[in-house]
Amino acid sequence: MRRLRALVALTAFALSATGCGIRASDVVEVGDPATVDVAPGSRQGTLLYFISSSSPGTLLPVVRQIDIPIQAASSGAGDLKSPVGKPLVLLFGGPSRAEKDAGLTTELPQSPGGLSMTATRSGVLVRLDSPVTGLSGLAQQQLICTAVHSGVPDPGAAVTLSGTDGSVGPTHCTV
Repeated sequence: MRRLRALVALTAFALSATGCGIRASDVVEVGDPATVDVAPGSRQGTLLYFISSSSPGTLLPVVRQIDIPIQAASSGAGDLKSPVGKPLVLLFGGPSRAEKDAGLTTELPQSPGGLSMTATRSGVLVRLDSPVTGLSGLAQQQLICTAVHSGVPDPGAAVTLSGTDGSVGPTHCTV
């Protein structure tokens, strides 16, 4: 019986040592990584930050397509109809049906009332006609990350949220 066990163990070792017939090879170069046009033609993509329901407390960036003329990308930062301000309007609209189906949520209210955004060299100021200090930390980060990634000159800029009850910041996007 011992001989049989030893023979089985030796056979198993021999089989595992020989592998499954795949021979070693050198590294094979296949070229550059793939690239994808996120916003072809007259559409541009903007980043909106929503909350992942599968990983609570985690913000995920979502590329949302917006129809705007390409040359408008350098227009005024304080105008919410410009590419710089439109992402905040979209953010307050919440996740789309497809984004909800993918498990994304928001902690922002549906309508902030008045909303404006000004991008300067020293940072970004987002003004709301509603309270901001009572917003959850995730809701504040949704606003901050979306604002700073919406075409402002410096994506590392500090963002200040100003509302009817005071202000939050200046602070940075933590994602």
